[in-house]
Amino acid sequence: MTGGSLPISPCLRPPDTPCRKLIIFNSNSTSKFHFRFNIQFRNSGSGVVRTNNQAWRIRSDVKSESYEVSNSVPGSFKFKDKLGVDIGVKDDNEGELVGDGVPWWEEFPKRWIIVVLCFSAFLLCNMDRVNMSIAILPMSSEFHWNSTTVGLIQSSFFWGYLLTQVAGGIWADTVGGKRVLAFGVIWWSVATVLTPIAAKLGLPFLLIVRACMGVGEGVAMPAMNNLLSKWVPVAERSRSLALVYSGMYLGSVTGLAFSPFLIHSYGWPSVFFSFGSLGTVWATLWLNKAYSSPLEDPDLRPEEKKLIFQNRVSEEPVKTIPWGSILSKAPVWALITCHFCHNWGTFILLTWMPTYYNQVLGFNLTESGLFCVLPWLTMAFSANLGGWIADTLVSKGWSVTTVRKVMQSIGFLGPAFFLSQLSHVDSPAMAVFCMACSQGSDAFSQSGLYSNHQDIAPRYSGVLLGLSNTAGVLAGVFGTAATGYILQHGSWDEVFDVAIGLYLAGTVIWNLFSTGEKIID
Repeated sequence: MTGGSLPISPCLRPPDTPCRKLIIFNSNSTSKFHFRFNIQFRNSGSGVVRTNNQAWRIRSDVKSESYEVSNSVPGSFKFKDKLGVDIGVKDDNEGELVGDGVPWWEEFPKRWIIVVLCFSAFLLCNMDRVNMSIAILPMSSEFHWNSTTVGLIQSSFFWGYLLTQVAGGIWADTVGGKRVLAFGVIWWSVATVLTPIAAKLGLPFLLIVRACMGVGEGVAMPAMNNLLSKWVPVAERSRSLALVYSGMYLGSVTGLAFSPFLIHSYGWPSVFFSFGSLGTVWATLWLNKAYSSPLEDPDLRPEEKKLIFQNRVSEEPVKTIPWGSILSKAPVWALITCHFCHNWGTFILLTWMPTYYNQVLGFNLTESGLFCVLPWLTMAFSANLGGWIADTLVSKGWSVTTVRKVMQSIGFLGPAFFLSQLSHVDSPAMAVFCMACSQGSDAFSQSGLYSNHQDIAPRYSGVLLGLSNTAGVLAGVFGTAATGYILQHGSWDEVFDVAIGLYLAGTVIWNLFSTGEKIID
């Protein structure tokens, strides 16, 4: 700024009254210029600005218009029309303002508010899912359930979960992810609260309620994928997905940690009542803060909207699903197949790990439960680490295809290597270490195949996740049953060999056929 004439809006104070303010000039760049000055306005419509022992004469350019003087001074005003920049004001007795007068907490990126709320939803998702694995022990004692009945109850969740994967994706892509995710959380939270009531009414009622809970959780993943495909730019995609999926891991940790305490202190129904009621808190925040698309958010800041819409796909609503185009693409089938290969190993480890710790390593049930938490914590950490690495590589110019292949190769080859070492370790500590490292490297898949749906078909990412996750759920169902059969006729080494074989097959298929480029408009 140099000496001379500067057009300025009038100071809303009587003439000849000093006005001491801090004005912050925000240019289109990230730089901010701070000036503290005294202005003396005179009846002539001109004045003098003094700051840093220098002075500029200014004029108001409003002589022909009358203005009503107010006794109060607004906290902020804009010179945008005159200067072409936004100016924020800070009075000496006021709180700090940033930019155009907006408090700093309101400048937190809206897209990351959506990500954090999705993270919270998935935290609740797994809290409500794992509580049954703890509560089933006192429940089976009270209601005299045998092992077959317990297995039936545990599996009833997957009946609804499997049915709503593709349907949830279609729904999210056509009506918007906000409504679908809200429905899912509210639906499974109500089902969680009703679980103790259904158990007391009889086994058929309990099975129906658990299946309904699966319906609610089944639509969550496709809805989340649809939301993030619209809100998150590609350079932040891996980090955002990693954070959301780490909510699932931390939800399992939280559920496993708090369920025994609640059961011991207040009885097993308290687990379902307390966990389920948290869904109402989340739903209130979600309905007030979230939007299905940046275009629907009236409060989204222009600079963030510009960032989000760089290299974006069309925002035209999805009316029909191009099934022929989707199912004719080799990268789509690579994604579906690799999701199956990935979930086979993941589900059998997370389902049978307590049994392995007890039968092979000799841990008691308390120790087995304690060590079962460790892989979840490892996965939460490494998923976010992998997301940061992937986005950094993309920002440095690596192609998205290369990044997805590298990250998923780690997600396949890492678990394969550490599982292959279990037959050679001779101490429980090393076995636990291998298990934790196996699941930790597995979590790099969040930046590989789990991010790929939005890469290859951003407009239909919900449907595509529904398709691939259906294969993943089937892997969990068949893999868990096959593990029991193998253990009855063989050994743990054979269980791990099957998982290793699928990991290696997935690595080959992924690197041959996957892509990070958009293939479906």
